[in-house]
Amino acid sequence: MAGRAAEPEVIWARPERAGRGPKPAYSRRDIVDAAVRVADTDGIDAVSMRRIAAEIGCGTMSLYNYVPRKEDLYELMVDAVSGEYALPEEPSGDWRADMTGIAYQSRAIMYRHPWLARVMTTAYGFSPNALRFLEWCLGCLVPLDVPAGLKMQLIAMVNGTVMATVANEQAIAERARGLPWSEEEEQVVRGAYLMGQVASGRYPHLAGLLAEAPAAPVDPDEIFAMTIGRLLDSFAPPEGPLTAA
Repeated sequence: MAGRAAEPEVIWARPERAGRGPKPAYSRRDIVDAAVRVADTDGIDAVSMRRIAAEIGCGTMSLYNYVPRKEDLYELMVDAVSGEYALPEEPSGDWRADMTGIAYQSRAIMYRHPWLARVMTTAYGFSPNALRFLEWCLGCLVPLDVPAGLKMQLIAMVNGTVMATVANEQAIAERARGLPWSEEEEQVVRGAYLMGQVASGRYPHLAGLLAEAPAAPVDPDEIFAMTIGRLLDSFAPPEGPLTAA
């Protein structure tokens, strides 16, 4: 594709502005802050090089001197909001508490920036703030007696679980906004339909489960706390430390 580099580039290894000439009129941070504002207000689809150039008051082609590709802009945006983690200078020594706190911070950041899950990718895991985050998480997992590879898996699984949970919560909220009735009214109708299907006798395992199991939590905060808690439990079972697969 025209305009792409012939070889892969890392935006962090690139000077903030390529080429010679007068002092740049804008910083990379100016551009990223504008892009984040647009994405927060109008969604990630509204972020284009033309729109961001207009936001900061420069020509579209001039913007490419600072950020060569829109994919690079996305990476810069992800790193910028990743800087919102409030990481203490040292972990507390309680790895479960620290990772639980990370999960809740991640959820809050994704709610502040609903577009984040759309562009997040493991390819962005080596940006400055991503490395700061990873280093801190590895530090908080020092007391956990599992192989190093499992610690990386734990961090990845917490991140992935938070992303999936928030994406589902956002999809449910988006759908609810378009309904001509309340969520509660719909739940009553759907619940009645489900019980009718269960009573048909075609789903004996489901019927047995519903007859025996206590009601599952429906509050998103309760579900999130339970999900993260059980995920962390799986890395420190009562019978002793895990071993690498």
